[in-house]
Amino acid sequence: MTMTRDALPLLAGIEAGGTKFVLALGTADGKIVDRASIPTTTPQETLGSAIDWFKARAGFAALGVASFGPLVLDPQDPKYGHFAPTPKPGWSEADLVGPLKRALGVPVGLDTDVNGAGLGEARLGAGRGFASIAYITIGTGLGGGLILDGKPVHGLTHPEMGHMKPRMHPSEPDFAGVCPYHGTCIEGLVSGPAVMKRLGYKLSDAAPDHPIWEVLGFYIGEFCANLVLIASPQRIILGGGVMSNSGLFPPVRRALVTTLNGYVGHPAITSGAEDFIVPPGLGDNAGAVGALLLAEQALDAANRG
Repeated sequence: MTMTRDALPLLAGIEAGGTKFVLALGTADGKIVDRASIPTTTPQETLGSAIDWFKARAGFAALGVASFGPLVLDPQDPKYGHFAPTPKPGWSEADLVGPLKRALGVPVGLDTDVNGAGLGEARLGAGRGFASIAYITIGTGLGGGLILDGKPVHGLTHPEMGHMKPRMHPSEPDFAGVCPYHGTCIEGLVSGPAVMKRLGYKLSDAAPDHPIWEVLGFYIGEFCANLVLIASPQRIILGGGVMSNSGLFPPVRRALVTTLNGYVGHPAITSGAEDFIVPPGLGDNAGAVGALLLAEQALDAANRG
């Protein structure tokens, strides 16, 4: 096992996205010592490129993969480590973990991309010091991970928060949304493509007084209110390309307070939610750091036997 200068084992991580795979070497304290990005093409080509990159940098003790999905995460399922049916062409039913484990010969930890990023934020980012957080990313789609008592939530499958159905904003009762499955689920209403469908340009180009800010804030704030009522996280972290527009946070926080209407009287919310709904602390590194933490978990499990 290769150890770094601070005596932590060297770990490998993959943040597997639908557009690119981010490959990283680092340690469980969040330090990344080497990284690369490769395009997501076919499973065979993409995983082959990732394997070649890691083989050229041997010496790591375990690999963590934080991936787009849906994924089969039940270790008792014969299809564990495979993709479930996914909109990403060519990846449905593909084996993600098997080829990596066979080629690299190290323990492999797996979770969703948002659970991985949520782990990173919970341990080392904006969720540090809290036992339970929700991590949400809003960009091309909307995904969410719940970290409760320091562990990602799994169940029948894994949470698919982006497909919850909110109320429609009064100003757009006929907006059809963009989700190919559900139309006006939260992903279909607030994702980057949904913004483009309304405006024809990116949210960052919208005037500060454009109604779109309040409309998106209404939906995301209601979504956050549902998270409060269902899971009661101590902090909600909102990341992704859409939320990189800092002007969106104030209307989201206002909508959260309005939607709850005094029902949850905790001062974290009643004070205006400025310290309750926050941006990521790790920025673009949340997914890669989370993958390293998944590698640490896999290594710990292997050492326990």
